[in-house]
Amino acid sequence: MNLPGLRCRMHRSPAMSLLSDANPLEEDDRMDRIPDPCTMVIFGASGDLTRRKLMPALLDLARGGLLPNNFAIVGVARTKMETDSFRDHVHEALKEFGELSDGEADLWESFARTLHYVTMDPSVPEEFAKIRSRLEAVSSKGGVGGNRLYYLSTPPSLYAPIVRALGAAGLSRPPAPENWVRIIIEKPFGVDLGSARRLNSQVLEVFAEDQVYRIDHYLGKETVQNLLVFRFANGIFEPVWNRNYVDHVQITAAESVGVEGRGGYYEQAGAMRDMIQNHMLQLLALTAMEPPVLFDAQQVRDEKQKVLTAIRPVNPDDVHRLTVRGQYTAGSVGGKEVPAYTSERGVSAESVTETYVALKFTIDSWRWADVPFYVRSGKRLPKRVTEIAVQFKKAPHHLFTALSAPHLDRNTIAIRIQPDEGISLRFSSKIPGSSMRMRPVTMDFRYGSSFGGRMADAYTRLLLDCMLGDATLYARGDSVDEAWSLITPIHEGWKENSRSRVYDYPAGTWGPAASDELLQADGRRWRLP
Repeated sequence: MNLPGLRCRMHRSPAMSLLSDANPLEEDDRMDRIPDPCTMVIFGASGDLTRRKLMPALLDLARGGLLPNNFAIVGVARTKMETDSFRDHVHEALKEFGELSDGEADLWESFARTLHYVTMDPSVPEEFAKIRSRLEAVSSKGGVGGNRLYYLSTPPSLYAPIVRALGAAGLSRPPAPENWVRIIIEKPFGVDLGSARRLNSQVLEVFAEDQVYRIDHYLGKETVQNLLVFRFANGIFEPVWNRNYVDHVQITAAESVGVEGRGGYYEQAGAMRDMIQNHMLQLLALTAMEPPVLFDAQQVRDEKQKVLTAIRPVNPDDVHRLTVRGQYTAGSVGGKEVPAYTSERGVSAESVTETYVALKFTIDSWRWADVPFYVRSGKRLPKRVTEIAVQFKKAPHHLFTALSAPHLDRNTIAIRIQPDEGISLRFSSKIPGSSMRMRPVTMDFRYGSSFGGRMADAYTRLLLDCMLGDATLYARGDSVDEAWSLITPIHEGWKENSRSRVYDYPAGTWGPAASDELLQADGRRWRLP
């Protein structure tokens, strides 16, 4: 469907888009192309992810003139609706989650014309004839051509059936040589190494690897992308980004919320599957990777894969030394009393599922030999924050030891991913006055104050990249496999190792005391984000 007023803009790689000083959406004026005309088919179109993230992201692209002039969205779900009802459903979602204002009536009208809906059961292969019929009708009437993007916003149990049905219906291959077909698969991609390999095999029986986009929304966040620019576009940081200068690295993803009504899902996942296997290992790989020869999808993902391969596996016998599990009990977060995890809806009173996990990883590479990477993630912590903190070694000869506190903080670079996105550098400075006294100070860069405007949502960036055929910020099949190869033995160790246990921690604290002891054993401590 034609979106009036959309203009052609120049495309740059996602990471390099941070070099401009303009609004993240407005600054795309220097892009060399917008996506080709296409149809996006969303399986699970009546679900929460579509309402909260996908539709607002697509509206943002329309606002910024970054959707093709001929574009269509076909929503697919079991929920019985006609297209008009679906449009009303999306309209309400965009007012709530997409900041759609009353003054944007023209934008909504043009966006609404792109929306179509098909009621069907995606677990029944015969039903896929309805999708074929609707795609042909949309293509002939709307001029969108044969380019297609499928988005699996469904329970993971439907991934393989939908993929097989698309293949059987002849919908996995382009209808003409000049067309493309791509598929975005949401996490979790499997629940362990075996299931991930089975799913990958099933997907690749129908789609080629270059058609498959395994989404990790963390990789679409501006500060995550800026990590590459920070490292590789600045001559003062990359030379010290190695074992000669770095003492250790901490990666933290803290959430103040609990399981938010998803107790049933979380009982099956836990913090390890929900956060570490995907988000946290991807952040670690970006932090530790070598400079790619070129900034393209293959080169960047090759370097990330090398990091994952170089991480020393945690054997089951070592999980009590190198990992810590925790589960929150009742407590107070932000001045509000909150229940224990075992009191959450859908959670067993006898549950031993971890809501907090901390790990020590070692990377066996020339750059990072003997530099520990400490990773932690948890729910019901004091605040919501995700950051990467690189802590440097002490100066070899401290001239001022006799004049100041001997425990003076080490230099630290902290990349804040959310909220208050930015980068800070912590270093020592003299306190004004006649005596030689020092204290640590922080030099801050904040996106909000430096660039102005609001940050583009991660899904906005990732959906655009997929339509453009840029897989740089998507996980490749071999990296998913490698991540599960690291995580699965830890799960096995938790079951088999009698010295491994789940520690309680009150909601509103920074996790169990055993997590602090993990670093204290190395003479270090967690940074307070």
